[in-house]
Amino acid sequence: MDLGFNDRTALVLGASRGLGLAIARTLAAEGASVILAGRDEARLAAAVEGIVAHGGKARALRLDLADRPALEAALDGLVAEGTVVDILVNNGGGPPPGPVSAVAAAAWSTAFETMANALFTVTARLLPGMRAQRYGRIVNIVSSGVVQPIPNLGMSNALRASVVGWAKTLAGEVAGEGITVNSVVPGRIHTDRVDELDAAAAARASKTVDEIAAASRATIPMGRYGDPQEFADVVAFLASGRASYVTGSLVRVDGGMIRGI
Repeated sequence: MDLGFNDRTALVLGASRGLGLAIARTLAAEGASVILAGRDEARLAAAVEGIVAHGGKARALRLDLADRPALEAALDGLVAEGTVVDILVNNGGGPPPGPVSAVAAAAWSTAFETMANALFTVTARLLPGMRAQRYGRIVNIVSSGVVQPIPNLGMSNALRASVVGWAKTLAGEVAGEGITVNSVVPGRIHTDRVDELDAAAAARASKTVDEIAAASRATIPMGRYGDPQEFADVVAFLASGRASYVTGSLVRVDGGMIRGI
């Protein structure tokens, strides 16, 4: 299936590792020119080198969602050089685990700026280019906590949900302009982030990481964690020309883990 990525430019946030890197590699393999954004310049450089070595088109952009002036300067630079981003993958890091009742007011403000408002800012800055050409794909990577809240990830549950509400609203506003906006829910996809959460859970429960991971897999009907490539393939479809009539959706890639309908 031709996904229509030739001559398309994609910006993938959080692309130095995990789901973001898997998405960037997949879009490049399908023919898109990919800008990998993130904070870790060494990781980004290695990721770009790997994509180019396999015949893909990629470059790095240092972008820190927690540094608003630098973020806006990086976006201004893209626009000034004439780059039109056809595909935007909004993928940000998560907050530390902990109960929602224990979050301080200042921590809420800081986390909202990084996890939500920064994504809104990136999208708003790149949206005029999409509107001018009457084509765009915006895909937001959220969390299963927006559908089924995850214990001890209170901040993530709350702030990711705000991204979903924003995305659904934006989808309705730009649908008539050839721009789609969708959000994708990862279940337990085997990334460094999942390993970190399993390790934290093991420490709290005085168990081994293997015990925690086994218990987690037992809650998934498929009986295993997902592979990042399986997740990236779904994102690639939503980011493609083939998904022209899919917008405002919340798509699960979870192996059946989420119990709600």
